Amino acid sequence: MQSFPKDVLESIQHHLEEEKKRVSARIAELRLQDPFSDPERLNDNAASDAEASEESSHDRFAALVTQLTDQLKEIESAQARVSDGTYGYCISCKQMIDTDRLAILPTATLCLHCEKNKK
Repeated sequence: MQSFPKDVLESIQHHLEEEKKRVSARIAELRLQDPFSDPERLNDNAASDAEASEESSHDRFAALVTQLTDQLKEIESAQARVSDGTYGYCISCKQMIDTDRLAILPTATLCLHCEKNKK
């Protein structure tokens, strides 16, 4: 099985680690901004319109956290593939994923052909 040169894999791993830190920090930031994270909220007798606004904000924060958590899992999966030597190979057809695709989407698990056929 052909593989990427060691220096390329180290660069990819470094990029993935930086992206993981960025996404993790964003998740932590969103959780702090979530109106439901305020312990005083339970003691607050806010008007129903304020409550509805908090509920809406919470839903947006929760959706963003879910999306970022999924992204974090993709990053961790890519890091595992770098470590075990399977990074850059399509999980469907086992062919190498085009390097231009990986440059744009380093967490890609499918080659473009398999991605198109998936839909």
